[in-house]
Amino acid sequence: MGVTVRPFMAVRPQPKLASAVAALPYDVMNTEEAREMAAGNEYSFLRVDKAEIDLPPETDQYSPQVYAKAKENLQWLIKNAMQQDEQPNFYVYRLTGYGQTQTGLAACVSAAEYERGLIKRHEFTRPDKERDRVNHVEATEAHTGPIFLAYRSGDSKKPAEIMADVVKSAPEYDFTAEDSVRHELWVISNAETQNALVAAFAQIPALYIADGHHRNATAAIVAKKREEVAPNPNAEHNFYLAVIFPHDELAILDYNRVVTDLNGKDNAAFISALEADWQVEKSAAPVKPSRKYEVGMYLANSWYRLTLKNPPNSADAIANLDCSVLQNTLLAPVLGITDPRADKRIDFVGGIRGLEGLEIRVNSGEMAVAFALFPTSMDELMAVADANQIMPPKSTWFEPKLRSGLLVHLF
Repeated sequence: MGVTVRPFMAVRPQPKLASAVAALPYDVMNTEEAREMAAGNEYSFLRVDKAEIDLPPETDQYSPQVYAKAKENLQWLIKNAMQQDEQPNFYVYRLTGYGQTQTGLAACVSAAEYERGLIKRHEFTRPDKERDRVNHVEATEAHTGPIFLAYRSGDSKKPAEIMADVVKSAPEYDFTAEDSVRHELWVISNAETQNALVAAFAQIPALYIADGHHRNATAAIVAKKREEVAPNPNAEHNFYLAVIFPHDELAILDYNRVVTDLNGKDNAAFISALEADWQVEKSAAPVKPSRKYEVGMYLANSWYRLTLKNPPNSADAIANLDCSVLQNTLLAPVLGITDPRADKRIDFVGGIRGLEGLEIRVNSGEMAVAFALFPTSMDELMAVADANQIMPPKSTWFEPKLRSGLLVHLF
């Protein structure tokens, strides 16, 4: 027996307003950035997911009035820009951008199966962030943003085959967002196709959280709380919104590191210290790593290629990650950063900002050195999750991002 997928009656935008409603996930921008993104657009779903943008600037983003405003704004959108489907459907959501296309099934998945480990995580979650989203879900009585899930494509080819047939027809939504990512959505209302998808996923032993760990944990917390009050295994609160992709269609971008200082060393002493574990070669051009255990380093207006002398050969899935190798052979022993989750001397730069983003941080004088890493692979992520381990901080950056507001799951 594999995983459960369940159709649902989505609340979704009128087709002509889909691009206006759709918004980036709430956790990829701060309040000020969200306010700028939503400016002049009364339909932006950021007014639900980050409702503080519609309140005075001094408002605490975790105050009760923010969650009340989220509920009010969702109700306004449902009245003025969205509608709820009259029957439970599955949906196919395809994103095209950053040189790739990925096609996933939008469905509800089981909170109980997450608790049992059939939906596997690879990140820690923070209680304060969980509380925020629990308050948001309980106020709106909805899952407003989808969890980004993956399954091993080798476990079953059937879901992708079914979706390939669905996307031969014209999509319900088709728009290109401001970041040049194309978003398309199809509705699967046919009962035979729905049953085929349910059966196909029942052959898949596990799903993996790619992005959205806090929203996933929140859904499980809310389900447990509501079951304690009024048990009903079939209730909507026991299932939550996700988009599920075959793992081989997904791309993880690099997640890079910048450090404020050289731990008391001058440039020459620092480079000398690196040579215990790394071959150091100065480069005339920026260095974007092309293979595992290769690192681009930017220091004092120059790029260097670092190549690990002795790659790990470990059964430990964590130890083999490039970010772990950098931590264990350079950041900790040379730069004295023993806890990258807590140390204020290190920061993390998503690969979407490019190598230029690293140069800017160092050239400004804010940082002393930058490291460009080879991206973590989906196979590595799933190996960590299968081992019930937790990835090092800031190990993965997924693009393109799912848009919130295209599909909402009401309780």
